[in-house]
This record gives sequence, C-alpha cells and structure tokens, in this order.
Amino acid sequence: MRIHVLDGRPEIALAASAHAARLLRQAIAARGAARLVAATGTSQLELLAALGRERGIDWAEVELFHLDEYLGLPIDHPASFSRYVRDRIVEPLGIRRFHLLQGGGGATVIRDAAAALVAAPIDLTFAGIGENGHLAFNDPPADFETEAPYLVVTLDKASRAQQVGEGWFPDIADVPAAAITMSIRQILKSREIICLAPDERKAAAVRDCFSAGVTESAPASALQRHALATLYLDHASSALLETSVMDRFRA
Repeated sequence: MRIHVLDGRPEIALAASAHAARLLRQAIAARGAARLVAATGTSQLELLAALGRERGIDWAEVELFHLDEYLGLPIDHPASFSRYVRDRIVEPLGIRRFHLLQGGGGATVIRDAAAALVAAPIDLTFAGIGENGHLAFNDPPADFETEAPYLVVTLDKASRAQQVGEGWFPDIADVPAAAITMSIRQILKSREIICLAPDERKAAAVRDCFSAGVTESAPASALQRHALATLYLDHASSALLETSVMDRFRA
C-alpha cells in the first residue's frame, strides 16, 4: 500500500483521476476492455467529475460494478447507490456494460452481480473509508475470511449516522438497517485499488486503520495487504498519522 497526502479534495480528485485514467487506458490497450468497481458517497464526487474530463478512455469498453447498496431501497430513492452510479457514472460517461446492485432485487441481484464479477479479474477498484473504518459496507468487526463476492450485512449505528451526517437521509430512522456489500477478500482481488479518504472527520479512522496491523475492528486496514492499493489523503485526514507510519507507506 502507498499513501499520498495532498492539499485538499480538489487536488486529490485530480491526482486520483489521472492515476485511474492511466490504468483504464492501459487495460483497454492490453486486453481491449477494462473492468472497474466504483464507489459512491461524498468522497467520490470530485473524482468522478475529474475522471469524466480525462481523455483517451474508451468508456464503451469499460465494464462497471459497484461496491454496495442498501437492502430494500428502491433505485429512485435519492440515497440509492444504484441511482448514484447510474446518474453520475453510467449515463454521463456512456458506459454500456454495468451491473447495478438494486436494493429491491433480493437474492437474484446478488447472485447475478457476483457471477459477473468473478468471471474475470477486476482492473481497478475505487473505495473510501467510513468514519468507523468501514471498507464498502464491511463495518467492524468485518469478515476477513469469506470468499463470497457479495454479502448481506447489518449496518452499525456509526455507519448509519454517517449517512445522515452526509445528507443522504433526514434521520437515522430512515437509514436502512441492512445492505449488500462487496466482501473484503473480493475487494483485495482487484489488480489496483484507489482509495480516497479526505476531511478531518476521517482522521481517527485513518489513524486506526493504518497505524498498526490488519484487524477486523478496523476493516480498511485490510488495504495494507494489497501491494497496489493507493490511499489519497489530505492534510486534515492524515493529521493523526505519526511520521513513522507516513514513512512506511510513503509513495
């Protein structure tokens, strides 16, 4: 794993989008197609906007998956991750092959998405880190052992509260109690991972996930096991990391 610390969200978005664009162009040039897993949430908004301005990516040759979705939430709900992916990625970029984890689709959606996901290697996965250290919706203590591509999980209170704090739901009672999430082991199977974790509110989670070893109580700590995972931080989110940690993971 490597860490980049930049000034703020705009700088992170530009650096991460250039990184992602290079990887996608390389995959398409080498194999005629690229397979991408997208993340959602506020940490990804500037990245997606910047990625849409990158040149030389044949989006018709990109097959898209996404990390997670609330169980039972209809796709027309403002907080639906499937809607987020459709409206902010699929339609603006002209992606033709995509697999939406529609929350109301039940076991069939999970089975079909999982089958497509494991059919070939993933070139690039975008991710973020939750305020409780979650990776996708793998809240602590996360399951580090399952080989299932997708899981149904119960969301903890901190994870649900974050969704309210970010403005996706008016009240914690409105946040679904369960979700579909890509498993930790499946995320780590991606050839490369680009993880964005800006803002002061992520600083404690970043410290807990990367100041010590890998532990289920800090799910995003699993990124330490991936040689080609790149974590993009700003000065606020990296403020609690000691110099020794920065030296260990310095890009």
